[in-house]
Amino acid sequence: MAENSSGRPILIAALLISFSIIGASFFVASSLDRATAQMEVATELLDNLPLAAAPSPGARPSRPNRPDANREYKVTLGEAPVRGGGDAVVTIVEWSDFQCPFCSRVSPTLAKIHEEYGDRVRVAFKHMPLSIHPQARAAHAASEAAKRQGQFWKMHDRIFENQRDLSVATLEGYATSMGLDMDKFRSDMRAEDVAKLIDDDLKQASQLGVTGTPSFFINGKFLSGAQPFANFKRVIDDALGKS
Repeated sequence: MAENSSGRPILIAALLISFSIIGASFFVASSLDRATAQMEVATELLDNLPLAAAPSPGARPSRPNRPDANREYKVTLGEAPVRGGGDAVVTIVEWSDFQCPFCSRVSPTLAKIHEEYGDRVRVAFKHMPLSIHPQARAAHAASEAAKRQGQFWKMHDRIFENQRDLSVATLEGYATSMGLDMDKFRSDMRAEDVAKLIDDDLKQASQLGVTGTPSFFINGKFLSGAQPFANFKRVIDDALGKS
Protein backbone atom coordinates (compact mmCIF):
# COMPACT_ATOMS: atom_id res chain seq x y z
CA MET A 1 0.00 0.00 0.00
CA ALA A 2 2.83 2.39 0.78
CA GLU A 3 4.33 1.82 -2.63
CA ASN A 4 0.98 2.51 -4.34
CA SER A 5 0.45 5.67 -2.31
CA SER A 6 3.89 7.07 -3.08
CA GLY A 7 3.60 6.22 -6.77
CA ARG A 8 0.29 8.02 -7.26
CA PRO A 9 1.67 11.59 -6.88
CA ILE A 10 4.46 10.74 -9.30
CA LEU A 11 1.91 9.46 -11.83
CA ILE A 12 -0.23 12.56 -11.42
CA ALA A 13 2.81 14.80 -11.83
CA ALA A 14 3.83 12.90 -14.96
CA LEU A 15 0.32 13.31 -16.41
CA LEU A 16 0.34 17.05 -15.66
CA ILE A 17 3.70 17.45 -17.37
CA SER A 18 2.44 15.50 -20.38
CA PHE A 19 -0.68 17.68 -20.66
CA SER A 20 1.49 20.80 -20.39
CA ILE A 21 3.73 19.57 -23.19
CA ILE A 22 0.75 18.69 -25.38
CA GLY A 23 -0.87 22.08 -24.69
CA ALA A 24 2.34 23.88 -25.49
CA SER A 25 2.66 21.91 -28.71
CA PHE A 26 -0.81 22.99 -29.83
CA PHE A 27 0.02 26.58 -28.91
CA VAL A 28 3.28 26.48 -30.86
CA ALA A 29 1.58 24.84 -33.85
CA SER A 30 -1.17 27.44 -33.81
CA SER A 31 1.41 30.23 -33.56
CA LEU A 32 3.37 28.74 -36.44
CA ASP A 33 0.22 28.53 -38.56
CA ARG A 34 -0.51 32.19 -37.87
CA ALA A 35 3.07 33.13 -38.57
CA THR A 36 3.02 31.18 -41.83
CA ALA A 37 -0.17 32.93 -42.93
CA GLN A 38 1.32 36.31 -42.08
CA MET A 39 4.48 35.45 -44.02
CA GLU A 40 2.37 34.53 -47.05
CA VAL A 41 0.61 37.90 -46.90
CA ALA A 42 3.95 39.66 -46.50
CA THR A 43 5.33 37.76 -49.50
CA GLU A 44 2.39 38.92 -51.62
CA LEU A 45 2.96 42.48 -50.47
CA LEU A 46 6.62 42.26 -51.46
CA ASP A 47 5.63 40.76 -54.81
CA ASN A 48 3.47 43.83 -55.32
CA LEU A 49 6.50 46.13 -55.21
CA PRO A 50 8.94 46.78 -58.05
CA LEU A 51 12.50 45.62 -57.53
CA ALA A 52 15.06 48.29 -56.68
CA ALA A 53 18.80 48.32 -57.16
CA ALA A 54 20.93 47.66 -54.10
CA PRO A 55 22.16 50.85 -52.40
CA SER A 56 25.82 51.73 -52.62
CA PRO A 57 27.96 51.04 -49.55
CA GLY A 58 27.50 53.71 -46.91
CA ALA A 59 24.38 55.12 -48.56
CA ARG A 60 21.50 56.03 -46.29
CA PRO A 61 18.35 53.96 -46.88
CA SER A 62 15.50 55.92 -48.40
CA ARG A 63 11.83 55.30 -49.05
CA PRO A 64 10.39 55.79 -52.52
CA ASN A 65 8.52 59.04 -52.98
CA ARG A 66 4.82 58.27 -53.03
CA PRO A 67 1.94 60.57 -53.89
CA ASP A 68 0.58 62.65 -51.03
CA ALA A 69 -2.94 61.46 -50.18
CA ASN A 70 -3.84 64.99 -49.06
CA ARG A 71 -3.04 66.58 -52.42
CA GLU A 72 -5.10 66.74 -55.60
CA TYR A 73 -3.00 65.77 -58.61
CA LYS A 74 -3.66 66.60 -62.21
CA VAL A 75 -3.94 63.21 -63.91
CA THR A 76 -4.44 63.23 -67.66
CA LEU A 77 -6.38 60.35 -69.20
CA GLY A 78 -4.70 60.37 -72.61
CA GLU A 79 -5.87 57.31 -74.58
CA ALA A 80 -6.88 55.31 -71.50
CA PRO A 81 -9.98 53.15 -71.92
CA VAL A 82 -12.85 54.36 -69.73
CA ARG A 83 -15.76 52.45 -68.26
CA GLY A 84 -18.68 54.58 -67.07
CA GLY A 85 -20.57 57.72 -67.99
CA GLY A 86 -18.84 60.31 -70.15
CA ASP A 87 -20.40 63.05 -68.01
CA ALA A 88 -19.34 61.46 -64.71
CA VAL A 89 -18.62 63.88 -61.87
CA VAL A 90 -15.91 61.59 -60.45
CA THR A 91 -13.14 59.94 -62.42
CA ILE A 92 -11.09 57.11 -60.94
CA VAL A 93 -7.79 56.57 -62.75
CA GLU A 94 -6.38 53.13 -61.97
CA TRP A 95 -2.82 51.94 -62.55
CA SER A 96 -2.96 48.17 -62.75
CA ASP A 97 -0.92 45.05 -63.54
CA PHE A 98 -2.71 42.09 -65.10
CA GLN A 99 -0.48 39.62 -63.25
CA CYS A 100 -0.80 41.33 -59.85
CA PRO A 101 -3.12 39.38 -57.49
CA PHE A 102 -4.13 42.55 -55.65
CA CYS A 103 -5.38 44.09 -58.90
CA SER A 104 -7.84 41.26 -59.49
CA ARG A 105 -9.02 41.42 -55.88
CA VAL A 106 -10.14 45.02 -56.27
CA SER A 107 -12.45 44.16 -59.19
CA PRO A 108 -15.48 43.39 -56.95
CA THR A 109 -14.98 46.75 -55.21
CA LEU A 110 -14.96 48.59 -58.53
CA ALA A 111 -18.11 46.69 -59.54
CA LYS A 112 -19.77 47.77 -56.27
CA ILE A 113 -18.78 51.38 -56.95
CA HIS A 114 -20.53 51.20 -60.32
CA GLU A 115 -23.58 49.59 -58.68
CA GLU A 116 -23.86 52.32 -56.05
CA TYR A 117 -22.91 55.41 -58.06
CA GLY A 118 -23.85 54.50 -61.63
CA ASP A 119 -22.84 57.06 -64.25
CA ARG A 120 -21.70 59.57 -61.64
CA VAL A 121 -18.38 57.69 -61.43
CA ARG A 122 -16.20 56.41 -64.27
CA VAL A 123 -13.02 54.33 -64.20
CA ALA A 124 -10.04 54.83 -66.52
CA PHE A 125 -7.43 52.09 -66.88
CA LYS A 126 -3.67 52.73 -67.04
CA HIS A 127 -1.02 50.11 -67.77
CA MET A 128 1.61 49.28 -65.16
CA PRO A 129 3.15 45.85 -65.87
CA LEU A 130 5.76 45.37 -63.14
CA SER A 131 9.13 43.85 -64.01
CA ILE A 132 8.60 41.11 -61.41
CA HIS A 133 5.64 39.78 -63.42
CA PRO A 134 7.11 38.27 -66.60
CA GLN A 135 3.77 37.60 -68.35
CA ALA A 136 2.20 40.95 -67.57
CA ARG A 137 3.59 42.90 -70.52
CA ALA A 138 2.07 40.57 -73.12
CA ALA A 139 -1.30 40.70 -71.33
CA HIS A 140 -1.29 44.51 -71.43
CA ALA A 141 -0.39 44.45 -75.12
CA ALA A 142 -3.26 42.01 -75.72
CA SER A 143 -5.71 44.31 -73.95
CA GLU A 144 -4.61 47.23 -76.15
CA ALA A 145 -4.88 45.07 -79.27
CA ALA A 146 -8.41 44.15 -78.21
CA LYS A 147 -9.20 47.83 -77.57
CA ARG A 148 -8.43 48.56 -81.22
CA GLN A 149 -11.31 46.26 -82.07
CA GLY A 150 -13.63 47.69 -79.43
CA GLN A 151 -13.17 44.88 -76.89
CA PHE A 152 -10.79 46.23 -74.25
CA TRP A 153 -13.02 45.67 -71.22
CA LYS A 154 -14.04 42.20 -72.33
CA MET A 155 -10.39 41.22 -72.69
CA HIS A 156 -9.62 42.99 -69.39
CA ASP A 157 -12.20 40.88 -67.56
CA ARG A 158 -11.12 37.62 -69.22
CA ILE A 159 -7.48 38.18 -68.25
CA PHE A 160 -8.32 38.87 -64.62
CA GLU A 161 -10.47 35.72 -64.48
CA ASN A 162 -7.33 33.55 -64.88
CA GLN A 163 -4.12 35.33 -63.93
CA ARG A 164 -2.22 32.05 -63.59
CA ASP A 165 -2.04 31.60 -67.36
CA LEU A 166 -1.17 34.71 -69.36
CA SER A 167 0.72 32.94 -72.13
CA VAL A 168 0.44 34.36 -75.63
CA ALA A 169 -1.42 31.22 -76.72
CA THR A 170 -4.04 31.77 -74.00
CA LEU A 171 -4.40 35.46 -74.84
CA GLU A 172 -4.88 34.59 -78.51
CA GLY A 173 -7.47 32.02 -77.44
CA TYR A 174 -9.42 34.77 -75.68
CA ALA A 175 -9.23 36.94 -78.80
CA THR A 176 -10.44 34.09 -80.98
CA SER A 177 -13.41 33.41 -78.66
CA MET A 178 -14.32 37.11 -78.89
CA GLY A 179 -14.43 36.90 -82.66
CA LEU A 180 -11.57 39.36 -83.18
CA ASP A 181 -9.64 39.65 -86.43
CA MET A 182 -6.64 37.51 -85.44
CA ASP A 183 -4.20 38.85 -88.02
CA LYS A 184 -4.87 42.38 -86.82
CA PHE A 185 -4.81 41.30 -83.17
CA ARG A 186 -1.39 39.64 -83.50
CA SER A 187 -0.01 42.59 -85.44
CA ASP A 188 -1.30 45.10 -82.87
CA MET A 189 0.15 43.09 -79.99
CA ARG A 190 3.61 43.56 -81.54
CA ALA A 191 3.04 47.16 -82.70
CA GLU A 192 5.54 49.79 -81.59
CA ASP A 193 2.82 52.33 -80.81
CA VAL A 194 1.14 49.85 -78.47
CA ALA A 195 4.47 49.35 -76.66
CA LYS A 196 4.91 53.13 -76.50
CA LEU A 197 1.43 53.61 -75.06
CA ILE A 198 2.22 51.14 -72.26
CA ASP A 199 5.58 52.82 -71.66
CA ASP A 200 3.90 56.23 -71.52
CA ASP A 201 1.56 54.97 -68.78
CA LEU A 202 4.55 53.65 -66.85
CA LYS A 203 6.32 56.98 -67.26
CA GLN A 204 3.28 58.90 -66.06
CA ALA A 205 3.05 56.63 -63.01
CA SER A 206 6.69 57.29 -62.22
CA GLN A 207 6.22 61.05 -62.54
CA LEU A 208 3.34 60.89 -60.08
CA GLY A 209 5.34 58.76 -57.66
CA VAL A 210 3.29 55.59 -58.13
CA THR A 211 5.41 52.55 -57.28
CA GLY A 212 2.96 49.66 -56.91
CA THR A 213 -0.32 48.27 -58.13
CA PRO A 214 -3.17 48.81 -57.92
CA SER A 215 -2.98 52.57 -57.41
CA PHE A 216 -5.84 55.01 -57.85
CA PHE A 217 -6.42 58.72 -58.28
CA ILE A 218 -10.00 59.70 -57.47
CA ASN A 219 -10.52 63.16 -58.94
CA GLY A 220 -6.80 63.57 -58.35
CA LYS A 221 -6.73 62.22 -54.76
CA PHE A 222 -4.37 59.26 -54.31
CA LEU A 223 -5.55 55.94 -52.90
CA SER A 224 -3.14 52.99 -52.78
CA GLY A 225 -3.90 49.28 -52.92
CA ALA A 226 -6.91 46.98 -53.03
CA GLN A 227 -8.67 48.78 -50.20
CA PRO A 228 -12.21 48.03 -49.01
CA PHE A 229 -15.22 49.72 -50.56
CA ALA A 230 -15.69 52.01 -47.52
CA ASN A 231 -12.33 53.69 -48.17
CA PHE A 232 -13.20 54.35 -51.81
CA LYS A 233 -16.64 55.60 -50.79
CA ARG A 234 -15.16 58.14 -48.39
CA VAL A 235 -13.01 59.74 -51.13
CA ILE A 236 -15.77 59.52 -53.76
CA ASP A 237 -18.37 61.12 -51.49
CA ASP A 238 -15.92 63.89 -50.67
CA ALA A 239 -15.35 64.50 -54.40
CA LEU A 240 -19.12 64.50 -55.07
CA GLY A 241 -19.62 66.98 -52.24
CA LYS A 242 -17.20 69.39 -53.90
CA SER A 243 -18.90 69.20 -57.30
